[in-house]
Amino acid sequence: MNTASTAAASGRETGQDAREAVREARKAAGEHAGNLEHDLQALRDDFRRLADQLAGIVSDSGTAAWQRAKSSIDDAVAGAQDKGRDAASAVREVSDHFAGALDESLKTRPYTTLALVAGIAFLFGVTWRR
Repeated sequence: MNTASTAAASGRETGQDAREAVREARKAAGEHAGNLEHDLQALRDDFRRLADQLAGIVSDSGTAAWQRAKSSIDDAVAGAQDKGRDAASAVREVSDHFAGALDESLKTRPYTTLALVAGIAFLFGVTWRR
């Protein structure tokens, strides 16, 4: 029975070794679980900071783009106003010259001027009718 007792003792030692291995595995898992939780929290914090930075960049670039667009629109409006004033001034100048030329033409050649005005009125009337 010596073999049986040796086998029993060997089984008990194996059982104790297995229990000890399980305890060590639990202990190691517990230690590493704490580290893993800490690492996961650090990763979450890093992602939160990254999201905040990206939001800031998008906000800043959006504001800058809006300012550039607004400035371009303001410049375009100012340019259009200037061109409108220039066009109005040119029309006034042409009408003044035309009125002066018409007065001069009436003084020097009244019948020719009246004939030209009647011809122009006739052309307007024909084109207006269509």
